[in-house]
Amino acid sequence: LEQNVASRLRLSGLCFLLQILNILLFAVFVRYSPESSSSLCSPQLTCSRRNQDSGLQHPRFRDVHLQVLLGFGLLVAFLGRYGPGSVVISILIVSFAIQWAVLIQGFLYFFHNGKIYMGAPSMVSADFCTAAVLISTGAVLGRVNPVQMLLLALLEVILCALNEYILLSLMGVSDSGRSLTVHIFGAYFGLMVSRILHQPHMEKRRREDQQDTGHQPDVFAVVGTIYLWIFWPSFTSAATVHDNAEPWAVINTYFSLVASTIATFILSLVLYEESTPRMVQIQDATLAGAAVMGMAGEMLVTPFGALIAGFLAGLISLLGFRFFTPVLYFRLKIQDTCGVHNVHGIPGILGALLGTLLTLLATADAYGDRLELVFPLVAQGSRTAADQAFLQLCALPLTLLLATLGGCLTGAVLKTKALRSPPDKGNLENTVLWEVKRGG
Repeated sequence: LEQNVASRLRLSGLCFLLQILNILLFAVFVRYSPESSSSLCSPQLTCSRRNQDSGLQHPRFRDVHLQVLLGFGLLVAFLGRYGPGSVVISILIVSFAIQWAVLIQGFLYFFHNGKIYMGAPSMVSADFCTAAVLISTGAVLGRVNPVQMLLLALLEVILCALNEYILLSLMGVSDSGRSLTVHIFGAYFGLMVSRILHQPHMEKRRREDQQDTGHQPDVFAVVGTIYLWIFWPSFTSAATVHDNAEPWAVINTYFSLVASTIATFILSLVLYEESTPRMVQIQDATLAGAAVMGMAGEMLVTPFGALIAGFLAGLISLLGFRFFTPVLYFRLKIQDTCGVHNVHGIPGILGALLGTLLTLLATADAYGDRLELVFPLVAQGSRTAADQAFLQLCALPLTLLLATLGGCLTGAVLKTKALRSPPDKGNLENTVLWEVKRGG
């Protein structure tokens, strides 16, 4: 009881300190963005150098925000006994990470004359960064307590924003749907934290607890899947400016989602003995189909190409769960609680490779005026399509490197004795906030 009280007070104290810090930093630096703020924004983020209808940003922000909170947030409702507690923690993480991301990204992108000028673009960017954090928490769910979760968010937002700045601003990489900066970075950052936190004497109990999935996760998966289907095309296209052009990112994501889901129905009936796929599997397929369109969504994929990419992503995701997840756990000692490697990591890498291939084929004849929206430096003549493709390809190992090093650093911090829960604690470590009692 005393340990539980101490955990609650420690969480309360950390939340208080972090919120006061955010308030002070907002008071000193953050201001409303003026009407002419489009000139202050990076063209690689969520605003364009062109004049645009600012009203377009608000529906995009709404869709992305709903996607992060309900789509990604419900992904952590993975365990029957601890699902609600996991959702509570995800809301806590979202609440902190959005504030922190606005500040960190603001200093990198929206800092002008000593102030951070924020508007809808910076809010969308903060939601993207928060999505990466939520993906990472899926890899360590049930193995860290809420205090460690908050510290993970604190460190990952900084590293995620730095990776995004290097790729999108310094290198000029096109990654509108965030294959690299959200899916890949979030997945491998979380996997490395999981590897560093590996404790052999605790894993058997955790695996037994995490097999308690029951009916409740399927309910969460139904809601999460519906929101993913509705809002993910907007998530993929939120960082682009369409003007009067057709929304390729929306169309490509739309077809990728349907093909990935069909792939799940095909393969799950072969790999598993169940008569129909579980909703969690369909949710994973939806994620995989969307992740593969992250980088390539805004490019000339063509509708049949999107169907092929989504179909392959769905097959690879399910094969990963069946065959590669055991290798991660037993050989590499990486416990991936929610399977983020299969639904974000591998599809994200596939999407990055697809985007690189499509970049090689980017020509003014194929893209027309749209070339300046997707590859502005190529359209201006300061970079060839081959040069752009090479940078797109280099961005993949660079993201993996930053995610791996950042995850190792964060895992080492979280593993310190002062932050760990008592080793004899029977429950999963994220149940400080909420636990569902088993039926008698």
